[in-house]
Amino acid sequence: MTLDLPRDLPAALADRTAAWRLIAGIAAFWGAPLRPEDGCTDAELDVAEARLGLRLPAALREAHRLIGHRPDLTGNQDTLLPPEELYVDRDCLVYRVENQSCAYWGVPLAALGQDDPPTVVWPDAVDPETAPWTARLSVECLAVVLTEPLLDEDAHVDAGEVDPADLVGWTALPQLYEPGVDTRFFARPDALLAVLGGSWTAVRAVSEEALDALCEQLGVS
Repeated sequence: MTLDLPRDLPAALADRTAAWRLIAGIAAFWGAPLRPEDGCTDAELDVAEARLGLRLPAALREAHRLIGHRPDLTGNQDTLLPPEELYVDRDCLVYRVENQSCAYWGVPLAALGQDDPPTVVWPDAVDPETAPWTARLSVECLAVVLTEPLLDEDAHVDAGEVDPADLVGWTALPQLYEPGVDTRFFARPDALLAVLGGSWTAVRAVSEEALDALCEQLGVS
C-alpha cells in the first residue's frame, strides 16, 4: 500500500469526505485497513446524544462511525473518547483527553450546530482559557490519526530530539493546527514523522530495517 500525503493532504484539509478517505488510506498504509466493525453504530451515538441532551456534530458522528473502535489509530497516548465517555466541561463538548489528564480537547457548545466545527484545547487548571486547536473537527481527526500511530509501541516506532534542519529527504506537510500550535508533520514513502515543540520527534516506518536506517540518519537512538 502506498500513501502520498503531500498530494492528498491538502484536499483532505478542505473537505471532510476527503479527510475520511485519507484516514482509511493511512490505516491501510500501516497494514491494518479499516473494517465495518471498526466504527461505532448509530445506536451508540444516539444513546450518547440522549445522555448529553445535545446533538453531536456531523463530523464527530462520521468519525466515530469510521474509527470509533480503533484505538491503534486514536488512543496510543491521548484518548479519543468513545461515545459513552463524551462529556461537557468549560462550555465545550470534550471529545479527547491527554493520557495523564493534563490537557483536554473540545468543541465549543456554541459551535455544535456546525457540521464540521472548530476545536479548542485547554490545560488541566482551575480556570483554564481555551485556545484554538484546529479550524475543523475533521482536520483534528486527521491529526489524531497521523499522530497516534507514531506512538504505537507494537509498531516500528522511535522518538528523540531531532533538529528539523536535518530532515533531508523528507517532505514537509501542510500545517494542520491553528497558529501557535508547534507541531509539524513530515513524510517520505516509507515513513511518517512528527516534530512537536520544536525538536521532540516521533517517527514510524513501514519496517524495522527502514526504521533502523532512519534512526541512524537522524541520530535517534
